[in-house]
Amino acid sequence: MTFRTRFAPSPTGPLHLGHAYSAILAHDMAAAEEGEFLLRIEDIDHSRSRPEWEELIYEDLHWLGLSWPEPVMRQSERQAAYEAALDRLWERDLLYVCTCRRRDIEAAASAPQEGAPLLGPDGIVYPGTCRKSLRAASGPRPRDAVLRLDMAAALKALSANGGGKIEFCETGSSPNGASGLTQISHVHLTMLVGDVVLARRQMGTSYHLSVVLDDAEQGITHAVRGQDLFETTAIHVVLQRLLDLPTPIYHHHRLIRDENGRRLAKRDDARAIRKYRKDGVTPDDIRAMVGL
Repeated sequence: MTFRTRFAPSPTGPLHLGHAYSAILAHDMAAAEEGEFLLRIEDIDHSRSRPEWEELIYEDLHWLGLSWPEPVMRQSERQAAYEAALDRLWERDLLYVCTCRRRDIEAAASAPQEGAPLLGPDGIVYPGTCRKSLRAASGPRPRDAVLRLDMAAALKALSANGGGKIEFCETGSSPNGASGLTQISHVHLTMLVGDVVLARRQMGTSYHLSVVLDDAEQGITHAVRGQDLFETTAIHVVLQRLLDLPTPIYHHHRLIRDENGRRLAKRDDARAIRKYRKDGVTPDDIRAMVGL
């Protein structure tokens, strides 16, 4: 099997030093194993994605000395695959429509009888309002609706088929420094992760569903990404089990932070790769800046 990594940016702003570190690391890991480094454009957020940002991604990565096979996978061209996966989960009664607004979720999660809101990989853990009142009806899956995964039902279905063990191999480290075989309990998934959104209105999918399907389609063997995404990996393993997809080896890496210890974001334009290019910084300088 070919050792295969990927870098999957969203064209919603300029790449910064943190992106450079992740992309170079994934590229170097693949090169060391005589494997492949792939690029994927995660442009499912149509309201924020811009063609000019996508072009800048290509320019910045080429300037850093990275190369990849063409054509590049673009999520906006894979809606049919996402729809098919949602149909499979809907037919198994593992999805339900959610009509809650953000403030409804905050209010329900903060109700006195619920105690302090629990925070999970997607923010406040969904309190299950619509799961308790709206079950997946028979008939075709509704389009342009928010759909949540019924986590408890999903885990029950996996256990019934002998696939209830949720685990993955970590070659990087968690935010707490743990590595190796990582196991996630069903209690953690139901209580501290909850019913995550798998389809959003005017998007037709979600990050969780898309990244799982895309990694499988591209044959990614080693998913290299930041430690800020470590907690989401449990969600992705659940989806891989439900959809009969392989689980790659995960390598979560340290985050590049500013002088105040905050991880970089796209709003940190002062650390944008394009600015360093204009200032005469070299690709080797960038590698030194991020510790590679």
